[in-house]
This record gives sequence, C-alpha cells and structure tokens, in this order.
Amino acid sequence: MNTAAARCPGHRAGRSPGRVLTGAALVASLALVSCTAAEVSPQPVASSSAAGDPGTFTFGAAADPFTLDPALANDTESYRVTRQLMEGLVGVDPLTSEPTPLLAESWEERDSGRTYEFTLREDVLFQDGEPFDAAAVCANFDRWYTLPPAARQDGPLLAFERVFRAFSDQPELSLYEGCTATSQYTLTLQLARRTTSLIPALAAPGFAMGSPAAFTANRTGELNPSRSGVPTSGFATAPVGTGPFELVSWQPGEVRLDSFDGYWGERGEVDRVVFTTIPDANSRARALTSGRIDGYDFISVDSAVDLARNGFQFLQRDPYSVLYLGMNQDFPGVDDPLFRQAVAHAIDKPALIEGRFLDGTRSTAQFLPEKLGISTETVTDYSYDPELARDLLDDAGYDGRELPFYYPRSVSRPYLPSPEKAYAELSRQLVAAGFNIRPVPIDWGEGYVDAVQQPGDRAFHLLGWSGTYQDPDNFTGDLFGTYSDEFAYDDPQLVSKITRARGLPAGQERRDAYADISAQISDRLPAVPLALPVSALAMSPRVLSYPVSPVMHEVFNRIDLADVEPEPAPSG
Repeated sequence: MNTAAARCPGHRAGRSPGRVLTGAALVASLALVSCTAAEVSPQPVASSSAAGDPGTFTFGAAADPFTLDPALANDTESYRVTRQLMEGLVGVDPLTSEPTPLLAESWEERDSGRTYEFTLREDVLFQDGEPFDAAAVCANFDRWYTLPPAARQDGPLLAFERVFRAFSDQPELSLYEGCTATSQYTLTLQLARRTTSLIPALAAPGFAMGSPAAFTANRTGELNPSRSGVPTSGFATAPVGTGPFELVSWQPGEVRLDSFDGYWGERGEVDRVVFTTIPDANSRARALTSGRIDGYDFISVDSAVDLARNGFQFLQRDPYSVLYLGMNQDFPGVDDPLFRQAVAHAIDKPALIEGRFLDGTRSTAQFLPEKLGISTETVTDYSYDPELARDLLDDAGYDGRELPFYYPRSVSRPYLPSPEKAYAELSRQLVAAGFNIRPVPIDWGEGYVDAVQQPGDRAFHLLGWSGTYQDPDNFTGDLFGTYSDEFAYDDPQLVSKITRARGLPAGQERRDAYADISAQISDRLPAVPLALPVSALAMSPRVLSYPVSPVMHEVFNRIDLADVEPEPAPSG
C-alpha cells in the first residue's frame, strides 16, 4: 500500500489542520508531520467498507452515542453522529477553528453585545421537507430555553446552560432574553448582557438546528437507543436537521445514515455512513487491518506501530482537550488545601505520559490548551516531589484512610486513549507518596460520567474535557464557572471573575482576565490538570482525505475516497 502526504494545500475536502503520518515515518518515530489533510496516492484499491459498497464509509466508534439530540448531549460519540445530521448557524474554519458562516450567512453585533442580528441562507430545507427560516431558528432557541428539568438530568451542564447560564425556570439568571424573526430570513437574538464567546459557542454541536416539526412528532420507528435514562422517543432518537446525512437506524452497537438528497451544500462522495461501536482501541485496530472498517479514532500507543507498518494513515489533531485528576471536596480530608497540594506534588506527569499517550502530548499546569494563547506566567506548577507530598499529608492530618479512586473502563476518549493504563500509573505514584488508594472501575457505558459528576463517596476520579469551540470560556468557564458536584468546589470569587471575563470584549484585557482565572484555579486546586493529549485517527488507504479538526468538527461529506477496483469475478 503506497501512502503519501501530498497536494494538501487547497485540496477540496482537506482544508482542516492536522498532521499525517505514513507507515515508514511512524516506524522510525511517532512524531507526526504537519499537513492540512491526509492523502494517499490515487491508485484503485479494494473496498474496505463493511458493506463492500464503494459509497459506504464505515467508522469504528469508541462508544455508543448517549443520545441523538445534541442539545441533550455532552459526549464525543453523540456529537460525532449528530454533526453529520444537523448544522448550526455558525461553522468552524477548518484551518483556524475560528467561527465562519454556515446556516447564517452573516451576523452583526449591536447594543454593546446585547443584541445580534442574523441573516440566514435562503436555500436550506430540513430533512423532513420543512423550510429552514428565522421562525425555525427561534423555535430552536425557545426549545432549548424551556427544556424541562426532567430532560436535563443530573450531571454535566448542557450546551445552552453553559453559554446562557440558566433555563426558563430561572429567568433572573439566564442571559437569554428572546429570539425574534424580523423577516423570513432575518432574526434578532437578545441577551441580558454581553457574552463575548457567543458566536464561537454557536458553532458547538449543542446548538445545531432541528426541524420544529420533529420536536413533537412520534418518529421513533424501530430505533433502539443504547442508554437507559435518556429519552427513548421523539427527537432524541429520530433527529431531523439540515445536514448532509439523515438517520436510517440506531440500535446498540450501530448507527446508519444515508446521504440527504435535498442537502443545500456539496453532498460529497460518501453515500452511506455506518458507525459501528468497538470500545477497545486494539480491537478497532484489528477491525481496520481486516477491512471491517474504513477508519477509527483514538489510536492507542500499543497499536500505532503495527498499523503504520501495514501502511495505514495516521491523522493527528492539534491538542484541544485536557486530562485531569478530579478531587471531591465532600470526601473527608480532601477539602484541606494541604491534602490537595500533596496530591499535585505526588504526580510525575512526564512518567504518566511516557508510553501511554501519543508523541506530542504535553504535561500541563493549567486547564487551557496552548492554542488559546493564554499566559501561564502566574500559574502554579507543582513539581514532582513525593517527599514533599508525604510531609504535606502529615501536615494535613491524613490518617491513612482508604481513598476511592474512580476510573473508566471500556472506552477511549480524546484526552484518555487507555484509561486503565493511566489509572494504574497514577495509582502507583499516589501510593508511593503515602496515599491509600482503593480502585473503583466503572464501565463508561454503564454511567461513569454520571457517577463522577454527582455526589458520591469518591475521593479521586479520572476525567477530561474536550473543547468544542475556540474560546477560553469553553474550558475554565464550563468546568469551574458554577458550583458542580463533580468537585464539590465552592468559590464565589472565581465564579465572579469568570462571569466578568465572559463579558469583556476580545483583546488583551480579556486574555489577562483568563490568565488570572487560570492562576486562581491552579492555586486552589479543585483538580490537577495532567496533560494536553494528542488524539489521532487511523484511516485505510481508500480514504484520500479526511477533514481533521481540533474541535472535532468533522463532517463526512468532506471525505474523499479513492476509486474502487471491482472485485475479480470468480474463476470457472
């Protein structure tokens, strides 16, 4: 299999920032070479799709989606599917990750950031044939604002709450004041006060537009969602958007999509998409080499070299997620700052990264990726010092009590490709510094996120955060902008600083404000930031180009596939 990184600049479907590595390069080194897209020599190759159909692209997912309503989602695999089905007003520039027009052709800020006027595209239909217009946009905003408490569930904040702060049952706290259709294709969005991150945030998948006719329609058919507790009927299982693909079926272990005939944009070369769930990273690698799938995400270090030797492509994203060790201050003793400082000094971050994360992963002292350009000069960087950690534990009065440490199994995340291995090393380091650790493994699909983001008996947990739009508030604000049961960390001063920073206009003052926020988080240590991991995909040689994106805005109508050589007829 002959692979190459070539013709990347300006290629139709490959304008995303990413890095490609071919087999020989990876065998020599796991370092990856900069390029705007992955391409291979355009030779005919045998189809590797599971269906044996040249128009089918089969993707190995690390987990089932939790829901197909992006307004109710917080997980990578739900967003990966819904990005194919639904689109928002604002898109993502594939080179810079800056906001760009999508369903909105343009927008204008007015009234010192308290009003935005949007002008919409006029050639867009929903997949049910309903027109996309200003009334539909306002119906989406009003639906998000009035989501009932039962639909929100306990756990991570939903996209609307992260940006607009509250729903209709707390109007005094919400930034949302209304949406008005001023003509068929223009609308105004009213805010209680400026939030500078609004336009970048509207590019997040949680703000994708659905057909209002589908919000109440009973369109479940034979769809079978995979997670208890998530709505099992209506829009959550049968979403209708304006995207290049529409839903065919959803069942445990598999989602099927077809190209949408009425799509307003370029439909591309992929006629059908199959997401097949393969939780284990090494099993996904075997599925790729056997031809069962055409590509997968979250390559493990274990499988990287073997894949490269067999000529498969590696596509690296610029780091835009953070792995952290969470600490629950409701657990006895964890509320003592000396105890949390002891934890920070007990961790050897380079040793954690070595051999468990792809080359290019860096340790970090803050929760903000380097891509955001926020200064780290005032951030406290706790050096690895197990003896100091022991002294701090003594000063904190730690009596050796058992410390439950929750960690996920049967999953790969952008920030955590091999959870069990990361846990094993962290646990070893903490035990060496005098902590009495009790492991509590929980399968990701059995409610791990819910378990660590609700009140519980855990002392520690392993989790991370992946950015979905380019703004520092997407990290510090979403993680620490309000009290959460995940950390049981109550810091009104920090919340006040984050609220102020959200309203500052773009510029140096706002960057300085987020640098100060980052410094305060590092000083008070509700969690220990560990790494800014590199995540990477593997693709078969039939994939000429894939739209790699740091914020994972990866829509499959922008995939280029090689011409497929017909299978030879059987002899005789």
